[in-house]
Amino acid sequence: MYTSGSTGVPKGVEVTHGSVAGLVADSCWGGAVRRGIVWHAPHAFDASVLEIWVPLAAGGRVVVAPGVVTASVLAGLTQPDRPGEVAGVGAVHLTAGAFGVLAEEDPGALAGLDEVLTGGDVVPAGAVAAVRGANEHVVVRHLYGPTEATLCATTFTVGRGEQVPGVLPIGRPRDNTRVFVLDEFLQPVPPGVAGEVYIAGSGLARGYLGRPDLTAERFVACPFTGGERMYRTGDL
Repeated sequence: MYTSGSTGVPKGVEVTHGSVAGLVADSCWGGAVRRGIVWHAPHAFDASVLEIWVPLAAGGRVVVAPGVVTASVLAGLTQPDRPGEVAGVGAVHLTAGAFGVLAEEDPGALAGLDEVLTGGDVVPAGAVAAVRGANEHVVVRHLYGPTEATLCATTFTVGRGEQVPGVLPIGRPRDNTRVFVLDEFLQPVPPGVAGEVYIAGSGLARGYLGRPDLTAERFVACPFTGGERMYRTGDL
């Protein structure tokens, strides 16, 4: 899988089949995602693992988007085939940027969905509020984590009837994942003190393709569990 390249040239990340299998089987995915999802991410981008394999492994449906997912395209893809039926698509994943644009353009385009997943950057709480205001039944799931942790490490859900927080939290770790906030000595910081986010668990990649120097810099030994590694995200 390749990173987005937001900090330079996209890096090849060596994600294992086991890490992908763990993501697909994770208990954080609800029935809407497993029933069917829109596939519009490039196949070398980590979101494609969610869009293809989570529904297929559950016997669900993958609907391939015809190009760029705009509000009108999404509305057309998520409507039931016949009146009175339940739509074959229950969810869509949108990057934080795309989610913000769609929330401003036409939040009602998400009416045919049960769940919207978003992340990859700061997700504006106002965009979540706009989507929820236009579609009270839609659950918004915030995903946090880099490609190096196989799509995401934590999730936070704004469910039906719940108020949208002023700042969207990153939530709690998914299955077989641990997240630490550590100081420069790799010790946990007290509540309210800034630290760097580290991720450990079965979702960690082997490293960067052809970059042993960068792999050694970002994938470090975990001081809490012998023989285990952590990924230092650079996020504070």
